Amino acid sequence: MSPLPPTSEDVRWLQRCLELARAAAADDEVPVGALVVVGGAVVGEGRNRVEALRSPFAHAEMEALQQAIASAGSKRLTGATLYCTLEPCFLCAGAILHARVERVVFGARDPKFGAVRSLATLLEDPRLNHRCDVTEGIAAADSAELLRAFFRGKRQASG
Repeated sequence: MSPLPPTSEDVRWLQRCLELARAAAADDEVPVGALVVVGGAVVGEGRNRVEALRSPFAHAEMEALQQAIASAGSKRLTGATLYCTLEPCFLCAGAILHARVERVVFGARDPKFGAVRSLATLLEDPRLNHRCDVTEGIAAADSAELLRAFFRGKRQASG
């Protein structure tokens, strides 16, 4: 699938994701925020809660997907767009595919865990029975700086 160009709605929803990411950082979580939007309405939102829930599954995307699935009353999110400040990892990319999300829009790439562009192109792999359209780079600088500042603070606190 070819990348879709960003829309003004993409920018708007990524700004909301940044708010969620800042809330995660305020709770000493890695600052990542995510939304699931269907038909112009938010049906799920999430932020990292890995530390609070002591769970490697408590990623922002997983929380947003779970809320959206509960809202839809179905395991399929046909017509949904998932927005996220950071490129989804393999765990989240797998859940996105299983939920049949139509489109993923993310901010910054994740060179260490990213499964959409950095380490793999899982969401567009032609061997799979479902693929997603992907748009990247929306609010990438803001997303990346939020992450850098968070980890800089962690290093200074431990240093």
